Amino acid sequence: MLSIACLGKKAYSTSILKEMAGRGGKKVTVGSLWVSLDQLSEKGYVRKRQAEGESRHGGRPRIYYRLTPKGTRMLSRMRDFQKDLWKGVPNLNTYDFG
Repeated sequence: MLSIACLGKKAYSTSILKEMAGRGGKKVTVGSLWVSLDQLSEKGYVRKRQAEGESRHGGRPRIYYRLTPKGTRMLSRMRDFQKDLWKGVPNLNTYDFG
């Protein structure tokens, strides 16, 4: 969902994969991404739309993804939750393991 938010109107499977790899350093398969995107769509967090008038050499038409208002609220809540979790955690760069 973060990748979709960062990419805006340019969020489709390949661009999302590249954004995830660049941002998180993890490689994700296209198949697992599609499953996740379908689940997010079913839950109402993202909306998908097929590109109009786009020919892709006999392949499938490109599908673009956008966050819904519900998805944006969820991301905001997740960010706030993480901030709250880190409150009071000591500086890990100077953490005393002794």
